[in-house]
Amino acid sequence: MQGIGVTVNVLLGSIILGYLIAFISGFCRLANNPILRGFTRFYVEIFRGTSLIVQLFWFYYALPILFGIDIGSNYWAGVLAIALNYGAYMSEIVRGSILSVAKGQTEAATALNMSPFQRMRLIIFPQAVRMMLPEFGNYLIQMLKATSLVSLISMTDILYYGDILRSNNISQAPTIYFLILVFYFIMALPLIWLTRKMEKVSKKGVASQ
Repeated sequence: MQGIGVTVNVLLGSIILGYLIAFISGFCRLANNPILRGFTRFYVEIFRGTSLIVQLFWFYYALPILFGIDIGSNYWAGVLAIALNYGAYMSEIVRGSILSVAKGQTEAATALNMSPFQRMRLIIFPQAVRMMLPEFGNYLIQMLKATSLVSLISMTDILYYGDILRSNNISQAPTIYFLILVFYFIMALPLIWLTRKMEKVSKKGVASQ
């Protein structure tokens, strides 16, 4: 129970920052500027192609030692690692959803003399968001499970306290880890419900084929 607060705080920070990064990166991947597109693609490939655990250790251990960059606390190291990792994956969802909007919608908006910003804000983006919702919901649950890794950088989350109990009661290890499993499942239930609601919202008004 003592670790729940830390787990929830890391999750909330990761969600807010992760979705912000996802939208910014997704739009940058569609920018006309080749330098901006190239830089964003480099970020996406790096964070999708390397392990989250390694990224976590880099933020917490390697950056201060090698470059003198102090993240500030293990909380921010954990949040940044999770947010940047999942933000890279979700940015592809943003990019793909925007590109999936029928070209006829853009052509119709152009015919109505809308500016590129108006086309994106009023026509393309609202439709793209509905396509993003199911996958975004799934990544909420993924980020919750990823928070268990912050115990590796001495954050006192659920798994951290579970490991302490296990080290003091080796014979109770199966029971302790079963309870940790239950805790994570209970915390995931509201996110599972939210994911299903998001899936229903994404299907409203869409004709069945």
